[in-house]
Amino acid sequence: MGSDGEMKINGKEDDDLKAPLLKPSEDVAITVFPDKGDKKVRTVKFKIGEIKCTSCSTSIESMLGEVHGVESAVISPLDGRAAITYVPGLVDVNKIKETIEDAGFPVDEFPEHDIEVCRLRIKGMMCTSCSESVERILLMADGVKKAVVGLALEEAKVHFDPNLIDTDGILEAVEDAGFGVELISSGNDMNKVHLKVEGFNFAEDGNMIQSCLESTPGVNHVEVDLAEHKVTVCYDPDLIGPRSIIQRIGDASSGPNIYHAELYVPPRRRETEQLQEVRMYRNQFLLCCLFSVPVLVFSMVLPMLHPYGNWLEYRIHNMLTVGMLLRLILCTPVQFIVGRRFYVGSYHALRRKSANMDVLVALGTNAAYFYSVYMVIKAITSDTFEGQDFFETSAMLISFILLGKYLEVVAKGKTSDALAKLTELAPETAHLVAVDSDENVVSEMDISTELIQKNDMIKIVPGEKVPVDGIVIDGQSYVNESMITGEARPIAKRPGDKVIGGTMNENGCLVVRATHVGSETALSQIVQLVEAAQLSRAPVQKLADRISKIFVPTVVIAAFITWLGWFIPGEAGLYPKHWIPKAMDRFELALQFGISVLVVACPCALGLATPTAVMVATGKGASQGVLIKGGNALQKAHKVKTVVFDKTGTLTVGKPEVVSAVLFSSLSMEEFCDMVTAAEANSEHPIAKAVVKHAKRLRQKIAPNAEYIAEVKDFEVHTGAGVSGKVGDRNVLVGNRRLMQACNVSVGSEVENYIQEHEQLARTCVLVAIDGGVAGAFAVTDPVKPEAECVISFLRSMGISSIMVTGDNWATASAIAKEVGIEKVFAETDPLGKADRIKDLQGKGMTVAMVGDGINDSPALVAADVGMAIGAGTDVAIEAADIVLIKSNLEDVVTAIDLSRKTMSRIRLNYVWALGYNILGMPIAAGILYPFTGIRLPPWLAGACMAASSLSVVCSSSLMLQSYKKPLRVRDRAS
Repeated sequence: MGSDGEMKINGKEDDDLKAPLLKPSEDVAITVFPDKGDKKVRTVKFKIGEIKCTSCSTSIESMLGEVHGVESAVISPLDGRAAITYVPGLVDVNKIKETIEDAGFPVDEFPEHDIEVCRLRIKGMMCTSCSESVERILLMADGVKKAVVGLALEEAKVHFDPNLIDTDGILEAVEDAGFGVELISSGNDMNKVHLKVEGFNFAEDGNMIQSCLESTPGVNHVEVDLAEHKVTVCYDPDLIGPRSIIQRIGDASSGPNIYHAELYVPPRRRETEQLQEVRMYRNQFLLCCLFSVPVLVFSMVLPMLHPYGNWLEYRIHNMLTVGMLLRLILCTPVQFIVGRRFYVGSYHALRRKSANMDVLVALGTNAAYFYSVYMVIKAITSDTFEGQDFFETSAMLISFILLGKYLEVVAKGKTSDALAKLTELAPETAHLVAVDSDENVVSEMDISTELIQKNDMIKIVPGEKVPVDGIVIDGQSYVNESMITGEARPIAKRPGDKVIGGTMNENGCLVVRATHVGSETALSQIVQLVEAAQLSRAPVQKLADRISKIFVPTVVIAAFITWLGWFIPGEAGLYPKHWIPKAMDRFELALQFGISVLVVACPCALGLATPTAVMVATGKGASQGVLIKGGNALQKAHKVKTVVFDKTGTLTVGKPEVVSAVLFSSLSMEEFCDMVTAAEANSEHPIAKAVVKHAKRLRQKIAPNAEYIAEVKDFEVHTGAGVSGKVGDRNVLVGNRRLMQACNVSVGSEVENYIQEHEQLARTCVLVAIDGGVAGAFAVTDPVKPEAECVISFLRSMGISSIMVTGDNWATASAIAKEVGIEKVFAETDPLGKADRIKDLQGKGMTVAMVGDGINDSPALVAADVGMAIGAGTDVAIEAADIVLIKSNLEDVVTAIDLSRKTMSRIRLNYVWALGYNILGMPIAAGILYPFTGIRLPPWLAGACMAASSLSVVCSSSLMLQSYKKPLRVRDRAS
């Protein structure tokens, strides 16, 4: 383990590791974080106006740093976005706001309250009407600011003010509405460990462990379950890890009480609950069949098999027969025991002043059952009565609905297969190694992956999965990252390279230092992002929401009109008597048509049309390396007609290299390199980093033993142009021709010739001016990505035009554009100018997607209809984007748009199924074909059709989108 690996992980590059590989998008105003010690801190985010340059943001940051209780302040000089971390007990948000306003800067988008977020699992939602009711109930609760409920996912995300309501109050509000509810997570328990503790049997032991843990720095919350001997701890991975918590519990032992804690892995809740739901519907269906099949046999089969069914006609009393009594006895448990769930659901729905599928089923089955009971009473009390009961209608209707729900739940489980596969990628165990001061391995032990802490050294042998995100300290290998990024080729890994948890080490042995654990790993954040996307609602869902509000009342009215439409003309003799089946009268025929209309209508199919497709598409996209942040992005992407590409790091590889350095003054190369290195050291731009790297290497060649470190003063970033500052007593400018012109630095003919020569070769020229004159220049090249030309061509075949926008000069931009096949170019454009170009295109009626990777792309990513961030780009770009391309491959731009188009096509087809089914099914159930063809839809068959409707929608989304394949693979085409 040599010094090369050590050098790579120390210094500035190490700072990059402190940021998660993927940052989850949150629109929450305030987030709670634990601070060092047992202090609790919060982060407030808002926007500051009139930020004109870096010095403005720097002055505000330093001013806030002097406020007692403010831990840190970060302000973007581009758009004025601010993130202030503070201790609530020492300072409040209003004081922070006043401090900024007193300095003369207006504050916008300031949060009125502290906001926290929790996720809930909702049980008992049957259709869109139910999910809307839950959402309305949550929004009515005092303190709830925002609530989103996902029907297909059966989850809710709630934003609330913790000063007005807590999670218990939210759970109680949902339970009072008649739905089952469980807390999945709250804002402060993202990193949680479950432990089983031996040695404590009394409440005092639990209190001892709890107080010991709560006094430990980094521990946020402790729950002790005395009955199960379990302890659940929420913690900050930056300050403490699960092994330290286990040790802390052991240290709490006193006297004869020796506490021994070990990791406890609870069963995965979602899979367990899904299995329980499938089992519940299956058992209810089988129980229902136990009674309903004999009812069907006694009412429709045996009476047709003479003489085997003659005994059913034996009269017990007056006109009451054995068959009628048996049907009553067998149907009653189905109606009131198996069918109890429909009564409960209807009661809660009506109490909420809404109506759902339960109401329709309860009305239909009750009408059939109680009319049949009336027939039984008439048969007992009359010796001349003749009539037919409908017990088989009630029993078979409930059976078919339960069968449909069972098949629907099974199919819905398959829609989340992609997400389930992602969660299972991380291995269960890892090899923890200890190293000495020379970084030689001195010991090794196997531990659970959940016990890994930050900065642990992990050994990964060939054929094993990487347990957590980290950086390679020693060894070389190839790692297969296809399960995370979709990239088929193994990626070479050497000391200093990052590895992602869940990926497969192929041939070499690696020693990795853990940098991100628990919920901070890329895998965990991908799962969180996909879950959030599946919970979001696509705009096209509004159609189903509008219909669902009036659906059930409309169906009830239609059923009543159907009954009247057959009963009144029948009584008036307006249709011939031979239309009425044997053993039925006019009332019974009209009642059967009315019940059929009630039960054939299906609001579930409409409600599931969009969310199931969004669930499958976002999960499938994640498995292909495309993270879609919600239904809104998914829907907008299918309309894209113009894609705007950034140049550096997007169309190009993003690793610029200096290919030429030249002096235009009498300054020595050694001094020139020192000036450039000092001036560019604070810049984050890829080209600046390449220039600094080359200048350092050049100086090392000239004077290997010299150690001169210059410092820059009055450093300023000129967005889209370069940087300036004072090095010693000299004014230094480093940037493009636009910066020179803005600072009145003349560019002579010799410099112009150098610029033109290299720009024609698609190279970027960086000019260096010292004390008002051009002292030298660098020519920087950044090769085009190999797939770029093929992607642009494929987009053209999809009817999508491509545009390049860059801050680089026109000559270089035009050369790159020509190489990849882009005809329209906007060059020498600053970040806000990029956003303006996007708005100009939108003003012409175009739906625009922006593909970028850097901080300077974030305004354009936000302005675009669909922002796509390259996964290897900055956290700011990833947060601003709607879609993240994990593996930084331009092929995935095509994948994202194509997946969106396929999904929207599937959603439209689902609506055709759902709406077409109801539009055609209800008239047939109402008997519109009966006078002409004699075709009638009995209620039990109508119920079967209703069940089939929901199933067809779920299977349409699940089966078709699950088989989605990428439309473009450059390597496949090349081969």
